[in-house]
Amino acid sequence: MLDTLIAGLLRGNIYALGAVGISLVFGVMNVVNFAQFSFFGLGAMLAWFGIVKLGLPFWLALPLVLVMCAGFGLLTNVAVVRPLAKYLPLAAMLSTFAVSQILDNASQVAFGANFRAFPKVLPTSNFRVGNLAFGTSDLVMLGITIVVMVTMSLFLKYGRIGRAIRATSQDQEAALQVGIPVAGVQHVSFVIASALGGLAGVFIALYVGVANPSSGLETGLVAFVAATLGGLGSLVGAVIGGFVLGVLEAFGIHFFGDTAREIIVFAVLIIVLIVRPGGLLGRVPLISSEPLTGTFLGRGRPFRIPKWVWPIALVIAAVVVPLVGGDYVLTTGTQVLIYATIGAGFTLTAGQAGVLALGQAGPIAIGAYSSALLTTVVHLPFWVALPVSGLIAAIIASILSSPIWGVKGHYISIATLGVGTVIVAVIQLVFPQGIYGIPFPDWFGTPLTSPLAYYLIDLGVLVITLVVMWRIRRSHLGKVIASVGSDETAAVASGVRARDYKALAFAVSAFFAGVGGSLLAHQYTYIDPTIFTTLMSLLVVTIVIMGGVNLPYGAVLGSIVLIGAMELLRFTPELRIIVYGLVLILVVRFRPGGLLVRNS
Repeated sequence: MLDTLIAGLLRGNIYALGAVGISLVFGVMNVVNFAQFSFFGLGAMLAWFGIVKLGLPFWLALPLVLVMCAGFGLLTNVAVVRPLAKYLPLAAMLSTFAVSQILDNASQVAFGANFRAFPKVLPTSNFRVGNLAFGTSDLVMLGITIVVMVTMSLFLKYGRIGRAIRATSQDQEAALQVGIPVAGVQHVSFVIASALGGLAGVFIALYVGVANPSSGLETGLVAFVAATLGGLGSLVGAVIGGFVLGVLEAFGIHFFGDTAREIIVFAVLIIVLIVRPGGLLGRVPLISSEPLTGTFLGRGRPFRIPKWVWPIALVIAAVVVPLVGGDYVLTTGTQVLIYATIGAGFTLTAGQAGVLALGQAGPIAIGAYSSALLTTVVHLPFWVALPVSGLIAAIIASILSSPIWGVKGHYISIATLGVGTVIVAVIQLVFPQGIYGIPFPDWFGTPLTSPLAYYLIDLGVLVITLVVMWRIRRSHLGKVIASVGSDETAAVASGVRARDYKALAFAVSAFFAGVGGSLLAHQYTYIDPTIFTTLMSLLVVTIVIMGGVNLPYGAVLGSIVLIGAMELLRFTPELRIIVYGLVLILVVRFRPGGLLVRNS
């Protein structure tokens, strides 16, 4: 047991370094910084390049990595985050996600996408405690973490800039009024956070023995959870959260195996947020509305699309595209239509209820697996399994998420991310090999296997989805849900049970996500948990935001741009994602309400 504890502390040490940077930026700018994840992978690759290709000694390569990561962090804040943070927290958050995609794929272009053996610049197994082998590298990492934490504590307590950071974190407006250069403080915070991310990345690579440009996502998510667990904005809480998660993860793997790791990590997060809504040492959010979307609704009013546009659009989609487009266009069109269906349903949660749920991959996975099992085991026809899968996704997602609707502020979005991740992790535990031989849809016994058949099925489902969402928006129910998203405090004062209506909106969104998962399963004819990733959840969010968070038909436009148009660059995957990131940054910069929303 002692060796498991030591292994957990060593792993938690890495999480703590990453969590401090995430928490620092959040405390100063109120922005969830997804770009921090990329600095883990970038730091590892820069260190590998400096040591292996340039022949630099480790102790010279390490400070150079920190300087370069700090420079990239400063550039990110100056060029992208700060210009958008003054508009909306959501815009800034999405921009950091876009920067993350750009950094990861630019790193792949520069260094290659393959895993590289990281040089053993420090001994990694020259000490033993029981069955556990550890090395000088682990002790150096722990020592550096202690030095960093002590230095940061003294800097924040006694340093002039450190005190300015604390003041800005507590009240940005008051800091401005007393003459604190808030912009400079935010730049310094990003520089420190990015350098810490690069430092953590180097030690991750040294710990596991390999480096990869995209290796930071998994560790970054856990570091993000650690920061949330400790309390976003609390540096001490970030350190505690990192070590707590490292120890819990180590014991979880020891007793239940590696497949239970994500379940343990995110289950702990959800439980803590329910008991301590602000994290272990963080402040409980004082506002009752979701800051990532609550301010979003007032940014503009939707374009009024004339009624005659709809039949023309339907004719183009149902007649012109099938006649003119070949199999490749139709295959791409099926993906556009499926994600448009999922996104259209999600607008009820994000746009009207005011909750930016980040875990849509969970309900999508439930729908996919439910439909696969219903058709392969129970032998239900596809047309019955399709709506039943959506219903199952809505029920399961609602039950699992029911405890989180009392969580406030940014934390509710993070809690939904945890729920979605736990769902996918449980599915992976039950079905580690996936499901093969999922039957094609059929029509009175005739299998529908052509791209045209898939396209028409998906188009029909999307049309039904848009009609249902249009009816909900115009109904009394839709108006009540919208009142919760616009001003939850006023809605509660008027007798509206905000928590119940948030849960109902999430259930409706989960239903359509489950339907989309069912469509994906029958068109792939094979599914496994690796399909339903955090990136899938974030793709749904960006589709909705790009089209207009409050507009179901905006999800169609968002899906066309982010999935259909991006297919033009399919021959170069890295460049494709870089362009995707740039397009997303441009949209949230110049159309913060979405393409189909105009400024008020």
